[in-house]
Amino acid sequence: MTSRVPFYLSVLLLIVAGITLSVVRHQTYGVPWTPGETRQIWDIEARVEFNALAKEAKVSLAAPHTQDGYTLINESSSSPGYGVAYVTTDTGKRVEWSIRKATGPQTIYYKSQFLVDPQAKATPIPPVGDVVQPTFNGPEEAAAIALIERANQRSADNITFTRELIKNLNDNDSQNASLLLNKMSKVDATQKLLSYSQIPNKVVGVIQLEDGRRRQTIQHMNEIWNGDQWVLFNPETGTQPNHPNILVWDESNVSLLDVTGGQNSQVHFTMLSQDVSPQTATNNKIEADKLLNFSIHSLPLEEQAMFKTIMLIPIGALIVVFLRVIIGLKTSGTFMPVLIAVAFVQTQLLTGIVGFLLIVGTGLIIRSYLSKLNLLLVARISAVIITVILIISVFTVVAFKIGLTEGLSITFFPMIILSWTIERMSILWEEEGAKEVILQGGGSLFTSVLIYLGMTNSYVQHLTFNFIGLQLIVLAAILLLGTYTGYRLTELRRFKPLAEE
Repeated sequence: MTSRVPFYLSVLLLIVAGITLSVVRHQTYGVPWTPGETRQIWDIEARVEFNALAKEAKVSLAAPHTQDGYTLINESSSSPGYGVAYVTTDTGKRVEWSIRKATGPQTIYYKSQFLVDPQAKATPIPPVGDVVQPTFNGPEEAAAIALIERANQRSADNITFTRELIKNLNDNDSQNASLLLNKMSKVDATQKLLSYSQIPNKVVGVIQLEDGRRRQTIQHMNEIWNGDQWVLFNPETGTQPNHPNILVWDESNVSLLDVTGGQNSQVHFTMLSQDVSPQTATNNKIEADKLLNFSIHSLPLEEQAMFKTIMLIPIGALIVVFLRVIIGLKTSGTFMPVLIAVAFVQTQLLTGIVGFLLIVGTGLIIRSYLSKLNLLLVARISAVIITVILIISVFTVVAFKIGLTEGLSITFFPMIILSWTIERMSILWEEEGAKEVILQGGGSLFTSVLIYLGMTNSYVQHLTFNFIGLQLIVLAAILLLGTYTGYRLTELRRFKPLAEE
């Protein structure tokens, strides 16, 4: 007896592969599990203004990049007459504009688009070199040491130390904090105290994303290195900002904006939020992250529309296998109901059922006449095919003339399958009688309706089109159903008398 172990291992591998592919598709490409979801995109525009001094001018602006929770999908610049370049320096990414001569007020725009992406992860760049210890004058150094010692006593690591240090700086009753804050801002004082304590840190510029916000300025915060990543702290509160709309724009720890050949420079930010479809968001993420895209979405739209229907057929096949193997429902043909259901998707359910009954009913009448002519099988089938085409043509013309535009879609029915169905039912009528024809025809129609309901379900359409791994899971389910050798549910009625006894 052949061992079933390899078979069940194959089924298990199919299921594991299908789940893995689906999870990777969701985690890496950001495809949602359910339909109707949208993805948020932030359009952020930086407006740089300065007065040029009638000579060559060069402008350098710190630029953002992909970070935790946000994927940079696009960036552009509007600067007539200026040369523009996106450069990566030791201090981070920057946008540089240059012109040979500029005079008077100048305005330059830089625009970036960020996709809100929970899967986005940036690779942190660890600090390089030793921390440079800052210098204080006598009273300031004594105040700094006092604040540091107090924070040390109430902390266990760099994270808690920073939290306690900022809390001490915000203590209005602390004379030491007041002494330091008289000559510097809280963010500068925090940076100096952290550097004095030999904790790697830097000052970063962040913006708070708010839909429709105009002329927003950058807000400076502190980041410390905890050994694995940079941790952001708000020097005003001492907390780690967990607001979902906080975006780190400037990580250079040098300057947000540098202007050579100009004066009175400033930069303001304007932002807008928009919701896009998951497919658009996925395509943007793939293009931005330069991911390999072997999905159906990489095909032209015409082919995508075709595959959207094709990928539903395995679901129909699973329903047919379950109804025939487990339930014991009789159908005319093995997978004819699947093809009829595909036609229903195109024609709509009610129009499809009426068209199916009209075509098959009329075809059976004509086939009964052809059987009296004693034609060969090939000639008879060919005649039935031509007859079906004529029936569909007549019904379509009549529907158009009486104003039933829904009847025009009846042409989506598979003519060859209908012809074989008519031939099969005609032979069945002659051999088994009308009752068997009604049972198999009704079973086929009932199965087609169930498949249609499954195919038109928005969740099924979304999952089959976006997650190719689902096809492997369906294949595994069909293989498992194929091993069932027990009684069908419809066969149990034969044993009802025994149960009554």
